Amino acid sequence: MIILKNMFSRRWILATLFVLVGSAVCVRLGIWQLDRLSQRLAFNEQYLLASNTTPLMLNSAPMDDLTTMEYRIITVTGTYDPLNQVVLRNQFHDNQPGYFLLTPLILSDGVRILIERGWIPAAGNSTPTDWHQYDLPDQVTISGIIRLGPSQPELGGVRDPELTAGQLRLDFWNNINLDRIGKQMPGRLLSVFVQPNPEPIPTEPPYPYQPTIEISEGPHFGYAMQWFSFALLLFFGYPFFLRQQMKNT
Repeated sequence: MIILKNMFSRRWILATLFVLVGSAVCVRLGIWQLDRLSQRLAFNEQYLLASNTTPLMLNSAPMDDLTTMEYRIITVTGTYDPLNQVVLRNQFHDNQPGYFLLTPLILSDGVRILIERGWIPAAGNSTPTDWHQYDLPDQVTISGIIRLGPSQPELGGVRDPELTAGQLRLDFWNNINLDRIGKQMPGRLLSVFVQPNPEPIPTEPPYPYQPTIEISEGPHFGYAMQWFSFALLLFFGYPFFLRQQMKNT
């Protein structure tokens, strides 16, 4: 009781409040790391399920549930629409700046799906006209993985500007916002895009890209235990510290 009384005395009240708030913050950070762990485990499960499911032949499959199939292997046949292709800014290959070339693929029923064809150098590709050097006029069959396009930029990312008066389209994008990109092209654009399988030894741009996925729990559990330990040290160590200070006065 004496310790408790002194903890909330005028002399120690600020230190006590600091310890209580610090302990609460540490506990909250520990819970946040456990939430991150749950999200990571859920992602691992979803990725393994999608990547090990039978490849989807898009031309002969229903297209209603594609947003639930991220990372599933897909094969699709169609004809590229280079007049409506766009690029994704700030992409690098071997430390060289460039873009990701995003070209709609027109299926036999007229529906379009965006293909992230891969990296092209910034040099020599400053206008949409320059991108026509990568045109493929014949029908193509693409194998790759399904990806979702985020409607919002990642943390620290840059939003895409709104169209100005008289402007009909954006050619250079910061995010693969499929909803907005679809509004500037004819027909229906599906709500997913495809990252083609990379070539074993790429010869010339565009260089296809797919992310490297690590299946693990990550460091989140260890971080959570650290934050909970800090909370325990603050909350239970403070009374011992205060008792020692009282003995010395």
